[in-house]
Amino acid sequence: MGTLAQIWRHPIKSHGRERIHSVDLAAMKTMPWDRRWAVAHEAAKTNGSDWAECVNFSRGSKASELMAISATADEAAGTVTLEHPRNGTLTFNPDTEADAFLAWVKPLMPKNRAQSAQIVRVPDRGMTDTPYPSISLLSFNSLADLGRAMDADVSMMRFRGNLWLDGFEPWEEFGWVGRELRIGTAEFTITAPIERCRATTANPETGQYDLNTLATLNGTFGHQDFGVYATVSKGGLITETDEVVFL
Repeated sequence: MGTLAQIWRHPIKSHGRERIHSVDLAAMKTMPWDRRWAVAHEAAKTNGSDWAECVNFSRGSKASELMAISATADEAAGTVTLEHPRNGTLTFNPDTEADAFLAWVKPLMPKNRAQSAQIVRVPDRGMTDTPYPSISLLSFNSLADLGRAMDADVSMMRFRGNLWLDGFEPWEEFGWVGRELRIGTAEFTITAPIERCRATTANPETGQYDLNTLATLNGTFGHQDFGVYATVSKGGLITETDEVVFL
């Protein structure tokens, strides 16, 4: 029997992660407060009024230090607290205090990359990597198998997932595409595997590129994927330790 082991959200795309223990999901929506904001860089071709591809945003594949940020969201206050091991802590409202954030994040951005320029927010959806509202499902046993292949302790934080599952065979999730499942009272349709980028090669504690996850995925497993995307077909409450039931 497989279970939902952990739930994570990322209030600002590519800028920190936060564990939560339950969440109420709505049909055909992203997880509340996941990728609620994104940071457009100075070369972005988006005005922030609609979904845009990830190339428009500051992210860990281009700025490894971003991978070491942790985040805590205060939904009632509308604020996010970011913490970085070498850059200190910032609590701010992304909707009204973008300048404070841009000053805080500047030391983390490589000087030879497009610099962070503005915080954008699309009403009623998170800025996920897919053009449709998605939630990611990842397997702890697949992670362990990747670690064995690399002979390394591969942190789950490298993959910025939403729902981490336990109790399944390694890489079993790739066979779920097109299938439906239920967790708690919510139901999901598995849509596609997640192709990974260079961000996964960065250490989420040090913010430095240190493990070639992509080479191992391609060379050992014959693909560059880790985890799967899903859409919420029926809204409901999910909680850590909920059973995963296939429909």
